[in-house]
Amino acid sequence: MPSLTALTGTATAAFSAAVLVAPAALLRPSGLDDDRSTRALVRMVCARDVVLGVALATAPAGPLRRRAVAGRVASDLTDAAALAVGLAGQRRRGLVSASAAVWGLVCLTAGVLDERAGR
Repeated sequence: MPSLTALTGTATAAFSAAVLVAPAALLRPSGLDDDRSTRALVRMVCARDVVLGVALATAPAGPLRRRAVAGRVASDLTDAAALAVGLAGQRRRGLVSASAAVWGLVCLTAGVLDERAGR
């Protein structure tokens, strides 16, 4: 059975690749404007997240996996904070910011559980 970290990495990479191709899939439910600049921003973040997802999915147990998890968690928590500030006053600010934080916390939990299980 693959590690939980590999599973969350695969999910991260797949979700991010889908949104990279079709940014409206994230923009519409988030309540963000679907224009050239927001599509570019979403694609930039998703490209990074595809790379981080692949790193999570393929990193062997030990220091490399811990670094991949740390990179993913740091990116997501930074995204959550930036979105909370940048979307101040917008209706779906909390939802958008929380979704970024949740991805990071899911990846962190997977990494911790894998470490504890010796996977």
